[in-house]
Amino acid sequence: MRPAERREVTPVSSDVQGRGGTRTSLSTTRTVLELDGLEKSYDATTVIRDLSVSVRDGELLTLLGPSGCGKTTTLRLIAGLERPDGGSVRLDDTAVSGPEFVPAERRDVGVVFQEFALFPHLSARANIAFGIEEWPEAEREARVDELLELVGLADHGKKAPEELSGGQQQRVALARSLAPEPQLLLLDEPFSNLDVDLRVEMREEVREILKEAGVTAVSVTHDQEEAMSISDRVAVMNDGRIEQIGTPEEVFQQPESRFVAGFLGHASFVAGRVKGDCVETGVGCVPLDRIHGLTDDYHGSEVDLMVRPDDVRARPATPGEANGEVVHRRYLGPTVLYRVAIDTGDVVGCMHNHADRVSLDDPVVASLDADHELAWFPHDEQRMADGRSDRGDAL
Repeated sequence: MRPAERREVTPVSSDVQGRGGTRTSLSTTRTVLELDGLEKSYDATTVIRDLSVSVRDGELLTLLGPSGCGKTTTLRLIAGLERPDGGSVRLDDTAVSGPEFVPAERRDVGVVFQEFALFPHLSARANIAFGIEEWPEAEREARVDELLELVGLADHGKKAPEELSGGQQQRVALARSLAPEPQLLLLDEPFSNLDVDLRVEMREEVREILKEAGVTAVSVTHDQEEAMSISDRVAVMNDGRIEQIGTPEEVFQQPESRFVAGFLGHASFVAGRVKGDCVETGVGCVPLDRIHGLTDDYHGSEVDLMVRPDDVRARPATPGEANGEVVHRRYLGPTVLYRVAIDTGDVVGCMHNHADRVSLDDPVVASLDADHELAWFPHDEQRMADGRSDRGDAL
């Protein structure tokens, strides 16, 4: 985009609070991207199935899912690197797919690839300027200065990529994508090539940079923690479809499917029966007001309550009070993950501080210790044990 064509950035309302600062309001801003009924197949294999989602101005949406779920194909359809077989892609209310297909180079969309793809023979400054070479020199230099300052590399502009750390290279790649002021930025597994500690640091920095720049972005990842930490909303994908979309808190605490529950972290299901004002389970009677959307209208119904390891506590039992036994123990450094087989036949995960002493095969009393509403599902024999999907795959 030429300097004379620069858009005014619409301030986003910040009435939705989340991790790492405020999150974008979804009701007060215009739609930048709209996907409606997207379909994509390769030969006889359907990769994207009736996928619809919209992204608002200034929002950071993450497509999250396992390998092969269709998230990268969706990104390529948005970028114009692939043509959909059905449905539509609209950017700023303009159709860019279908009979009037708009190629990638004309979509005003920036892409940050996981490999960074910096030109090794160019300095950081020249890499950032690469996409705006047609700008007048003074405006181009000012834009590069602005971006170097934004990404915290004002003193590194003359360095070659090989002289920069992995995190610095990523910031240069991000600045290069932001230089032409695209109306939408796509990030393809942007942190996958970084080591664990740098990955955590960089995702916080990238979110701050994108929010400061007022950029609308769609990110793709299979990393649940990454999606939760950087996103305003998360769209969980499975088998070419979006299973659920919502704030990180919503999809984690109130999953709408067993797949979402298991993919977003260790999940256990506890069978119970609604009786009066509570659900009777193997870990005690859980009041209905602690279960999301469950009322006494379901009296007599069998349900499964979803619990996370931090929702359950297990303590050594005195003779005669045990309701379970520790069948698995995994030391994780700061914490220890236990699996407890309770007397009703369910297996639940418990997360304890590393200093707690509960030994394998110990009889224990397992009880709920949740400070939020629990999610529930109709009773189903294919319930997930801790950390396992209903397909039986370990997560």
